[in-house]
Amino acid sequence: MVVIVDTVSTTQIRPRHPEKAHRPDAPPSPSKPDWIRVRAPNTRGYADTRNIVRENGLVTVCEEAGCPNIGECWDKKHATFMIMGDTCTRACAFCNVKTGLPGALDASEPEHVAEATAKLGLAHVVVTSVDRDDLADGGAAHFAKTIRAIRARCPATTIEILTPDFLRKDGALEVVVAAKPDVFNHNLETVPSQYLSVRPGARYFHSIRLLQRVKELDRTMFTKSGIMVGLGEERHEVLQVMDDLRTADVDFLTIGQYLQPTRKHHAVKRFVTPDEFKGYETVAYTKGFLMVSASPLTRSSHHAGDDFARLRAAREAKFG
Repeated sequence: MVVIVDTVSTTQIRPRHPEKAHRPDAPPSPSKPDWIRVRAPNTRGYADTRNIVRENGLVTVCEEAGCPNIGECWDKKHATFMIMGDTCTRACAFCNVKTGLPGALDASEPEHVAEATAKLGLAHVVVTSVDRDDLADGGAAHFAKTIRAIRARCPATTIEILTPDFLRKDGALEVVVAAKPDVFNHNLETVPSQYLSVRPGARYFHSIRLLQRVKELDRTMFTKSGIMVGLGEERHEVLQVMDDLRTADVDFLTIGQYLQPTRKHHAVKRFVTPDEFKGYETVAYTKGFLMVSASPLTRSSHHAGDDFARLRAAREAKFG
């Protein structure tokens, strides 16, 4: 790893996670097994995608969250756009996105996202965001504007959104659902017993209710959620999360391995084996999910376009 320090600018260097600076280093994580390793991104397709992102002044969760699949996805010109800035109002213990007071919303951002979607030729686009607890609607209207801008510029492109929980933002969810994304994703991230240490700003059953409410507002909309494993959860807790999500009529479940961004973040308790992931996938299908992606490198947006096609086919096969 190379660290570049600006020795010319007079601006004081600010650590990426100042809110975590006071925390003691987490215990060392176990050594990464062979199945979790990926190649460094260095292809022409990766460079082309990066250039399009830069030219449109966009932020991607691929970079901000340090996704291990960035090389594969960007080589195929797939990217997940992160709207409303690169600074989150929360400080989840697992997340590599910066925390702090975000700046004002960029009114031109929805059009820039639509432009990049067109340039990349995306058949399926994923749009996520930082948490914006500072905004009265949590950024719901900005999500809706982005969805509508993509629809206007790329009418054939299907749209998947990965939203915050809109905690204490009455009416926000309704605004987003009314904009008609094809897939509404909101991740639970972990099991309830880990929320206090992993996701302290969120509420597990609020997130479950959010997903349930989407289906109440629009029965045709696909819903999706995901968790990480390796944070200290027990198997029976993962199975209970599956049951809770099915109670909310969620269609698609993703399960992936947690990877620690820095020593100040939550420790990796263990690396879950591919066989265990396969077991989770099998159980999840028996519980009624239309689509399940469970593997060490599974992430919410990984293979999202191909997965959406299979998700739609699964619904048609089941319900006609």
